[in-house]
Amino acid sequence: MADISAQPTVFDREGSNARPWQSMYQAKKTTAAKALRKIKRGNRVFIGSGCGEPQHLVRALEEIVPLLADVEILHILSVGRSGYTEASFFDKCRLKSFFVAAASREAVAEGRADYTPINLGDIPDLFRTGAVRVDIALIQVSPPDQHGFCSYGIAVDIVKAAAENAKFIIAQVNPQMPRTLGDSFIHLRDLHAIVEHEEPLLEVGQPLMNPIAEDIGRHVAKLIEDGSTIRVGVGSISTAVLYALHDKKDLGVHADMLTDTYMYLAKKGVITNARKTLHPGKIVASFCLGSRELYDFVHNNPMVAMYPIDYTNNYMVISENDKMVSINSALEVDLTGQVCADSVGYEIYSGVGGTIDFLRGARHSYRGKAIVVLPSTTLDGQRSRIVRSLTEGGGVVTTRGGVQYVVTEYGIAQLHGKSIRERALALIGIAHPDFREELMRAAYEFNYLRQEAFPVIAPKAVYPAEHETSQLFDTDLTVFFRPAKPTDERALKEFFYSLPREEAYVRFLSNMRVYPHYDVQRMVNIDYDRELTLFGLVGEVDAERIIAIARYLLKEENLEGEIDFAVHPDFGKKGIASFLVHHLMRIARRKKIRTLVAYSTLGNEKVLGVFQRSGYLMETSFSRGVYEIRVDLTREAEVCLTD
Repeated sequence: MADISAQPTVFDREGSNARPWQSMYQAKKTTAAKALRKIKRGNRVFIGSGCGEPQHLVRALEEIVPLLADVEILHILSVGRSGYTEASFFDKCRLKSFFVAAASREAVAEGRADYTPINLGDIPDLFRTGAVRVDIALIQVSPPDQHGFCSYGIAVDIVKAAAENAKFIIAQVNPQMPRTLGDSFIHLRDLHAIVEHEEPLLEVGQPLMNPIAEDIGRHVAKLIEDGSTIRVGVGSISTAVLYALHDKKDLGVHADMLTDTYMYLAKKGVITNARKTLHPGKIVASFCLGSRELYDFVHNNPMVAMYPIDYTNNYMVISENDKMVSINSALEVDLTGQVCADSVGYEIYSGVGGTIDFLRGARHSYRGKAIVVLPSTTLDGQRSRIVRSLTEGGGVVTTRGGVQYVVTEYGIAQLHGKSIRERALALIGIAHPDFREELMRAAYEFNYLRQEAFPVIAPKAVYPAEHETSQLFDTDLTVFFRPAKPTDERALKEFFYSLPREEAYVRFLSNMRVYPHYDVQRMVNIDYDRELTLFGLVGEVDAERIIAIARYLLKEENLEGEIDFAVHPDFGKKGIASFLVHHLMRIARRKKIRTLVAYSTLGNEKVLGVFQRSGYLMETSFSRGVYEIRVDLTREAEVCLTD
């Protein structure tokens, strides 16, 4: 150790006798066994969080628990030892947890431990107000720096508030605890007992990836723009979401929890924090759950700023990040959009956590997004996660009014601002095909859908996301093309009503006689195989507008299809029609359709030009004022696609 005389001096807690912090450190140093004698019957003992749990102190605590009675143990999350929850300790101590994980789930389910539902950001105030008194705080910190400050390292979260309001603080000083920057320090003068003990920190491995999680990740990636600030939860889906962002640019992080996948994106140059509007250049977080490599990454890293949970999870702070995106996992979502994320029926599975904190923050952020992710079924495939109503006993973590996006491996349901009918249709569309008919029956039973409404032709039809594409026109107009969904009914009506009267009749002159004022449902409730409707859309996902449509209907007896298209006049002469029709034809060809037939009236010969530029050989005939256009999809022609 360096010469004490050369070190700064500090005042003790009472403000008397300035002295070098080294001597104060030595005076407070003791063993775990001696320090824990401070715990008395009836005390409330706080244990540091997650991977920052002071394991040496916890082991010592378990040794003396049999000598105590009515001790209440507080923590937010444990990934280490939890012997104090065993039945043999029932009358000696009882755990009260603010979140339920694997280490405590069984004890909570069997009534040997308690769970307190609360938003993570609200917990520190429990300590400050005395609503939850902390007698003893067991924490783990880094060795003091040259000024006598120890870092809470990978677990600032609620640990800082608990320590600041505890009557007695016992700190395990561990050289393996990284020194993290931000609001993450405690001075040794505020520690009452210091126990030196070096040991590896707890680690949490990467969850196993699976195809369903990867599909969900790809869908979520479509919603995240370059320059967004992100926060995801824990688990395979959240990990898959982060990996799916590998080609994004200048992402930022404002989160409660850091994992190895954030580190991966930072090292890859995807996370730069360059466009953050709050703490630019900084990853802001409150605790880490990950590997030793992650702990080494955050050590003395100016890019990482660790803050208490009441700062990171304050929705007003979160919302100061423009384009804030929060991604939360769920266990069930009902047909109206209610989200259960903390329990399976009456059995508590996890907790409220930071879900609502970040949902509110993202929703108040400029161009922010709140996304709920879940697989379409349970692991065994026996139950749908999109349900007619939440399982009895299940908690509503996110209300109908708070939900925005719901994503499964079958696609994205945008629910914000949608009616119950529209929500039911959207959620059925991303449910597992095996459960869609059952969900449709429930929607009719609950009168979410009208009995006389046109039914979905094929409830098991899977939305073909592979047909989605974007194209730039006129250097500044990006049009997103995708297949129709049952929820597009109103948007399609608005498109039709916006067309000049003669436009809709000319472009959609066909044997089906589809007019804008009726039977619109037949164009959006489709099986994606026998018929297909493609839309061209502009605008944000929440407020997109249909500006173009193309569709075909297959006549199965001769592998011939009938094709129609229309582009709003405001977007004409840009090449949109040619691109859309050619895109539809490529899909039709993959579906083994040999010929497409279209009809156009005299005076609308510009339609002929669209088919001439389609890339396939075309024949035309004229009779009684109507052109019949036949396009042979088996014979390609080398033709330019531009107008």
